[in-house]
Amino acid sequence: MDSLTNLTATEAVKYLKKREISAVDLVYAAINKISEVDKFVNALPTLAFDKAIENAKYITDNLPREIPRGYLYGLPIAIKDLTDVKGILSTKGSKIFKNYIPQKSDVLVENLQSKDAVIIAKSNTPEFGAGANTFNDVFGKTLNPWDLSKTCGGSSGGSAVALATGQVWLATGSDLGGSLRIPASFCSVVGLRPTAGLVSHGPTVLPFNNLTVEGPMARNVLDVSLLLDAQSGINIYDPISMHTNSVSYVDSASMPTRPFKIAYSPDLGIAKVDSEVLDICSKALSKFETGGSKVELIDSFFHKAEDTFQVLRAAYFAMNMDNVLKNYRAELKEEIVWNIEKGLDLTSKQIFNAELNRGSIVLNTTKMFKQFDIFVCPTVLTPPFDVNLRYLEEIDGVKFDTYIGWLALTFALTLTGCPVISIPCGFTKSGLPVGLQIMAPWNQESKLLSVSAYFESILGLRNKVPISPVL
Repeated sequence: MDSLTNLTATEAVKYLKKREISAVDLVYAAINKISEVDKFVNALPTLAFDKAIENAKYITDNLPREIPRGYLYGLPIAIKDLTDVKGILSTKGSKIFKNYIPQKSDVLVENLQSKDAVIIAKSNTPEFGAGANTFNDVFGKTLNPWDLSKTCGGSSGGSAVALATGQVWLATGSDLGGSLRIPASFCSVVGLRPTAGLVSHGPTVLPFNNLTVEGPMARNVLDVSLLLDAQSGINIYDPISMHTNSVSYVDSASMPTRPFKIAYSPDLGIAKVDSEVLDICSKALSKFETGGSKVELIDSFFHKAEDTFQVLRAAYFAMNMDNVLKNYRAELKEEIVWNIEKGLDLTSKQIFNAELNRGSIVLNTTKMFKQFDIFVCPTVLTPPFDVNLRYLEEIDGVKFDTYIGWLALTFALTLTGCPVISIPCGFTKSGLPVGLQIMAPWNQESKLLSVSAYFESILGLRNKVPISPVL
């Protein structure tokens, strides 16, 4: 069974396609692995084994005549617990929904099931995805498999840990301020925040929101491309959804491309970054210079990014969760209450200025990409920290004003609207993972994946997972 869980997702799908293994084989392999390791890390608290076995048997016996792009042949996957799956407990990490079993799936789930993905579990998340340390009052903390005393990041922390420990081959996540990228960095896996609209989802009360996106997580770049092929596509319930690229993302990732000019900022001009993280990222970039790429340190244009993001995020919380606050205030964690109230107290001038500032960041990003192929910076300004800290309050004596202040390197790039990926780039002296963010121009996921595959091949960290939890 371990030989199956150690397969990459791409390898597993290849064997499924050739009928050398069956979807049922993979489901039972995943069940065994989950039973073996999840008691140590708490990544997949909601399990759907019976449904998964039933679906795998049906898929094995009923392959479609026409195979759609992104078809997964019965590969078991995990769905982040913010996303509704019909007939499966969907708590959103909140006591408010601790017994909620939806009667209809989100369109993202319906799309994946139409590609014959088998949902085997829901992955743990902070309450309503707020914050980048994965804990909640329903299921508790998810632990980092590289060091069980450390946070795995968030909010897609359960997905990242399930991938790193070999419990599933692919997992979904979502990203507002870094929720796909931060846990990818902390767990040494890959998380991709796509261009808004590429991965459709909904229905939602904010159908034109473009700050929050759904996206893929996997153990390597090629596997992320496989899930992106399955996830992407237009849907009537998502008015900003768009058609996929004509070329398969797997094909793009299968053709690694060396970038000619790389723009690099170690701190975006707005963050205090841990010295060991800086050193690891700098050494990673030096390998690309040796390979022929030109790396240029650029001046930051993100100096207003934190205020801008904090305002837009607070407005999003207020619009999306005002009724939740009115009806369930006592059951919400304090950070969410603060964030909703911050949004409700915003003035029109604050929102006006934030939108203008975001426009300036987008314009400067576009100008930058006229000179450079890609943009690179660290994913998180710190290695994984103590899981018992609700959030990071300071680094090297520099205090953060809010519970998301330490996410500056990811939420600043959210504002650009461009696709961003986090790939593993090294480990600290104590063995904790560090990730590197790579950003490409808007709607150029194919370019991003091709370049990321090149980076991955140079850095040589592709086969570091899955691992058993370090007890």
